[in-house]
Parts: sequence; C-alpha cells; structure tokens
Amino acid sequence: MIVVAKIKAKSGEEDKMEKAFLDIMPKVEQEEGTLMYTLHRSQKDPTVFLFYEKYADKDALKHHGSTPYFQELFGVLAPLLDGNPEIEMYDEIKGINK
Repeated sequence: MIVVAKIKAKSGEEDKMEKAFLDIMPKVEQEEGTLMYTLHRSQKDPTVFLFYEKYADKDALKHHGSTPYFQELFGVLAPLLDGNPEIEMYDEIKGINK
C-alpha cells in the first residue's frame, strides 16, 4: 500500500513544519509495517512538502495513523497548515529498488 501526502505550510512556517516532520521520523522508523517513509520538499515552492509512504498492508497504515505521536503531530501542524493536506492512496504494481 502506497500513500502520497502533499502538505503545504503557511509562508514563513515551513521551517517549523520541517522540524515537526523530522522529529517524528525516528518513531515512524520503528513501526514494523512501515516499509518506507520519505519526506521531500518542493524545489519550486519551499512551503510544499511531500511524503512517499509504503506500508506492508492496510493494518500497518491503520497502526501508523493511530499512534499517539502521529496524533500529536497533527496538533503541532494545525496552525502551520495552508489548506488541507492532499492524501492519495495507490496500489504498487512494480518497482525498482537499487
């Protein structure tokens, strides 16, 4: 299961948002069913962040979304957000990993 999340920070709040994302990464890394959790920042618009996430299955995604630290993250992000996050889910067909 693949999740792509696009999140936009209010202008001037992007460094706070990046720090909040980086702070959660070590905790997410410990999740058994989270196979990939990669943070990106737009080269064109530094207020735009993108997560590429890969989960073993729907239960792993559900576990990730229900953790206390993930819930806390959205409390921190709420005043920093410029609009609602855009979240899309995909089924992986084929990939290349080197």
